[in-house]
Amino acid sequence: MSSPKPYNIAIVGGGISGLTLAISLLQHNIPITIYESAAHFGEIGAGVGFGSNAARAMQLLHPKIYEIYQKCNTPNTWASKVLEFFTCRVGDTRKADKDGFVKPGKKVGDALFSVEYTEKWGNGGVYRAAFLDELVKEIPEGIAKFGHKLVSISEAEDGSGKKVLHFEDGSTATHDAVIGCDGIKSITRQVVLGKDNLATKAVFSGKYAYRGLIDMDKAIELVGEEQAQNAQMYFGYHGHVLTFPIAHGKIMNVVAFNSRETWDGPNWVVHTSKEEMQADYAGWGEIVQTIINAMQKPDIWALFNHPPASTYYKGRVCLLGDAAHATTPHHGAGAGMCIEDALILSNLLKDVDGIRDIERAFGVYEEMRKPRTQRLVKESKEAGMLYEFELEGDDLDKIEKNFTNRMYWVWNHDLPADIEKARSLFLGGKAKV
Repeated sequence: MSSPKPYNIAIVGGGISGLTLAISLLQHNIPITIYESAAHFGEIGAGVGFGSNAARAMQLLHPKIYEIYQKCNTPNTWASKVLEFFTCRVGDTRKADKDGFVKPGKKVGDALFSVEYTEKWGNGGVYRAAFLDELVKEIPEGIAKFGHKLVSISEAEDGSGKKVLHFEDGSTATHDAVIGCDGIKSITRQVVLGKDNLATKAVFSGKYAYRGLIDMDKAIELVGEEQAQNAQMYFGYHGHVLTFPIAHGKIMNVVAFNSRETWDGPNWVVHTSKEEMQADYAGWGEIVQTIINAMQKPDIWALFNHPPASTYYKGRVCLLGDAAHATTPHHGAGAGMCIEDALILSNLLKDVDGIRDIERAFGVYEEMRKPRTQRLVKESKEAGMLYEFELEGDDLDKIEKNFTNRMYWVWNHDLPADIEKARSLFLGGKAKV
C-alpha cells in the first residue's frame, strides 16, 4: 500500500455525503477526520430515491459503496416495471369532469403514462437509516469525532495556511483543508461565501411535505399490489403524492406534498394534527385519501433550497453536497448529486501529492460540478410545479411531454468522462483558482 498523503483533511458532517466521500478518500490513503455534531451517526428514517446516475456514481466511487447500495436498494417489485421511475396518475378529483374523467378513457387514479430510465444501474429507493448504518461500518475506529458542532473556521496563526476548526464546546482542531458536508444549514457555506451573503440563507420553495411509512401488507390491502409495490405519482392542484417501495418491499414509503406562500416559523419540521393533514387532501380522490388516512405521526417538512452560490470553495475550504447546492426533492436526484460530487472530488484529491495543490483541486471540482448541480436546484423546483399543475397548467398531454423528457440529462450523464476531464484539467494545471 502507498504511503499516506502528506496532508490531512477535515470532513464536517457525517451524513450520506460525508460518509461516501470519507470511504473513497480512505481508499486513496488520504488522512481524514470526520466531525459530527451529533453524539453518534444517525439519520431520520425515511425513504430516499436514487437514479441510475447515482448508482453509477457509487459503483465508480468505491465497489463497497455500490455493494451496500445493492444490499439496501428496493426497485419496483414487478419485473415489468423495474425500469420505471414513476407511473403517473391524477389524484385530484377537481381535474375530473362530471363523469369522473380527467381525459378520454382515463379517470382519477388511472395510470396515464410512465417515466422510465434508459439504463439500469440499480435505480430504486433505500431506507435512509439502513443505508447509513451500512456505510458507517466502513469507517475505521477513531476516524469520526462526535459531539463536535462547528461554529467557525479560522486561519492558523503560524502562516502555514492550515485551517482551525472551532467547535461549540470550545475545542479546536487543525487541518490542512476542510470539506463541508454539513447540509443545508451549513456553517462551512458561511465560511466560503461570507456570513452575511444572502446565498448562505436557504429559501422556502413554496412547498412542504408529509412523510410516512406504511407496512406493505397494509398498503396492498389499501391500494392493491400494483400501486403499492411499484413507484406511483399522483398529480393535483398545488399538491402531489408519491409512493414507492423500500426495505426490500416490506414498506411503502409515502411523501405527500402541498403548497403555501411563506414559511414563517424557525423550525422546518413541525407537528400537525391528522385532521389538518387530511384537510389538505379533502378534494382528492379515494386512493390518495386512503393513503393519507393511513399515515401516522403527521409532521410537516418545509422544503427549502439554496440560492446559487458564486463559488464552492475559498482557499482550502470546499463545499460538497447539500452544503453547496441544497435542492428540493422533486427530481429525486439531490442525494445522487451529492455522491457525484464525492466521486469527482475524490478522484481529484487522489492526484494531490502536496498541500500546495489542494486549492487547485478544489478549483477544478467547482468548475466541473457547479453548472450541473445548480441546474438541478432550478429544475427540481420547476418539476414540483409541473406535478402540481403550475408549470404546464393541468394540460396532461403537455405534462407528459415535459416529464418524459426532463430527467435524461440527470440520469444519462457520462460520469467516467467527467472524471477524465477533471483529472486532465488538474494535471494540466488549467483550473480556475
